Amino acid sequence: MQNMDNNSKTILLVDDDEDYLFQTRLNIEQFGFRVITAEGQQEAEKLLDTFRPDLAILDLMMEQEDSGFILAFKLKKKYPDVPVIIATAVTAETGMSFGVNTEEERRWIKADLYIEKGIRADQLNREIIKLLKL
Repeated sequence: MQNMDNNSKTILLVDDDEDYLFQTRLNIEQFGFRVITAEGQQEAEKLLDTFRPDLAILDLMMEQEDSGFILAFKLKKKYPDVPVIIATAVTAETGMSFGVNTEEERRWIKADLYIEKGIRADQLNREIIKLLKL
């Protein structure tokens, strides 16, 4: 189910897991979005010097345990209106849990949505459409 309106929207997908990056990119492209990928925080920061995504999906733990938070902070500082999704398996891996449900959490976690990896493709598409207000 491809929406032609989505073709003008580009999503930045950042993850150090090549399999996850590949599969998620395929899913998002099937929904009609263009996808630019980066395999870590540093690569993504270089991309952001020359490119403004319409939405970003960031892994949390990449080069550092908090790479996703740092990248989200830098992205929001440069492009405050770009929606950011943090997608992670940190709770399953460490037992720590995060969220962006309260004002306090949103102040230090510069993300618009926090999702656990393993989200179904159709759910991810719904969240992207909601954040992009399509």
